[in-house]
Amino acid sequence: MSDPIEAAIFETLAKADPKGVGGKSVEPADVAKHIQTEQWQRVLPKVRATALHLMRQGRLTITKKGKVVDPTNFRGVTRLRLPTEAETATALAALPPKPEVDDDFA
Repeated sequence: MSDPIEAAIFETLAKADPKGVGGKSVEPADVAKHIQTEQWQRVLPKVRATALHLMRQGRLTITKKGKVVDPTNFRGVTRLRLPTEAETATALAALPPKPEVDDDFA
């Protein structure tokens, strides 16, 4: 994991749920404060963008009032948590298919 924002998201989640039981969530602002204590508001848009990217990959879930948000259309106060197996499967199924690689030209 080379992205420091991605690492901070998962570190903050690990602190919230040290036993890895699942279901615990954190605010994107908590992650931003973990990255930059003083001027965390500057980092917050990057945290949200990274969280959305991770959600589309099936590696993170974004919720609003306890319900999973539609990654294409949401606003307002959200929370981040680790996805369930079903949420991961749904996110991966929504990804566009990977183009087949022709070994003759690779």
